[in-house]
Amino acid sequence: MLDTVAEAPMGAQGTGVSAAAYRLATRHSARVRFLKVALPVAAIIVAVVFVIVSIVRTYLPTELQVESASIEDGKIVMRNPAISGRNNDGISYSMKAERALQDMKQPDVLTLENIKAKVPVNESTIAEVVAATGVYDRGKNLLDMIAPFTISLNTGLEAAFRSAHLDIDGGNMSTQEPVSIRSREASIVAQSLRMTDKGRIVVFEGKVVVDVDPAAIRNREK
Repeated sequence: MLDTVAEAPMGAQGTGVSAAAYRLATRHSARVRFLKVALPVAAIIVAVVFVIVSIVRTYLPTELQVESASIEDGKIVMRNPAISGRNNDGISYSMKAERALQDMKQPDVLTLENIKAKVPVNESTIAEVVAATGVYDRGKNLLDMIAPFTISLNTGLEAAFRSAHLDIDGGNMSTQEPVSIRSREASIVAQSLRMTDKGRIVVFEGKVVVDVDPAAIRNREK
């Protein structure tokens, strides 16, 4: 639409603004308005990392409850592992899985199946995580979500992934499969995603589709 803007008329003293300059200024203004809405939506990726790290750090303390345990095909199989409690700020968290599998030949590698968790992101934000399968390597401090998972915040933000790889020590997260992030004001869908520097840099790659509610832009400009 902006490419169809006609050349601006000349002023009374012969000065004028070219169509190219006008389009550039208009695009810049639209870009700023867009970022006011899109960036808060993209910020959920940072929350996703902290949620996953919370799962990793709190899922295997001494107070972990297991319904039963057995050895099958060289693996320790723990059924219905669960944990609940409060973090240092007194906010409740709870996590459970259908099974936890630990390979006796690789004791640092733990596979969790059908995970459901509610963990705090901060004092006012709670995240609910539903994941099919997660593989955590305690030795390398790596977490691979090898099946679809979703994260929903009580603020209305939702993120859906098909898979993801998280380097906890490096503060990096990536996925080579489509990701969808939505809020009440905007949504972002991308073919892949890279996050580095502990969430300070988020790059959406491939075909990226962004939808922003015009009312959200107007409200932020008031």
